[in-house]
Amino acid sequence: MESSLTAALGVGFLLGIRHAADADHVAAVSTFVSQERSLVRSCLLGTFWGVGHTATLLLVGLTCVLFKLTITPRLAQGVEAAVGCALILLGGHVLLRSLGAWGIHRHEHTHDGHTHSHVHIHLAGRASHAHRHLLRGGARPFLMGMLHGMAGSAALMLLVLATIPSPLGALAYILVFGIGSTAGMLLLSGLIGIPFALTADRWHTANAALQGLTGAASLILGLVLVWGTAGS
Repeated sequence: MESSLTAALGVGFLLGIRHAADADHVAAVSTFVSQERSLVRSCLLGTFWGVGHTATLLLVGLTCVLFKLTITPRLAQGVEAAVGCALILLGGHVLLRSLGAWGIHRHEHTHDGHTHSHVHIHLAGRASHAHRHLLRGGARPFLMGMLHGMAGSAALMLLVLATIPSPLGALAYILVFGIGSTAGMLLLSGLIGIPFALTADRWHTANAALQGLTGAASLILGLVLVWGTAGS
């Protein structure tokens, strides 16, 4: 293997790790991780995202290399808008879920012939996710990773095809880049999952607040992406 290609693959792996930390990637995976109590499951969900992301990159890259195709800016913007819509849906779901965890009850008490009303706010019991099969739970981050792979593949394809003349070398770069992004997301999802795992069973109020912030952030970022693609 040529030294230049080896260096390119090394850079591709590092760029893949950096790519996993993009704001829209973190926001998407955070919505999945926020509903988990286990750090292991959080890491696995991030891995599912990475595998889906890599699968799309390889598929698109193979198509571009074999048929000498390029991704038009209009198509890239359309997929970016789809990512924004997905973030809005994911964020809205998590936000509504966190708000639904709160229960409001009114109690009336009679003292010396006078009736008083008291409002109590408490957290509803959290349903257990232990019954969910891992593959079923990983389907959504896998599909979201595939969508992100489509959205971020345009610039990557142009970069690879412009700098690596060998088709096999270009595909190897894409694969190493995908492995790097998977490793980066595995690490990030584990870090993101720590506060949710720590607060899931002991501090329900803090856990619900964290879920609400996560959902709101994803929803806002999705709106920004959709607005940006609509205005361009």
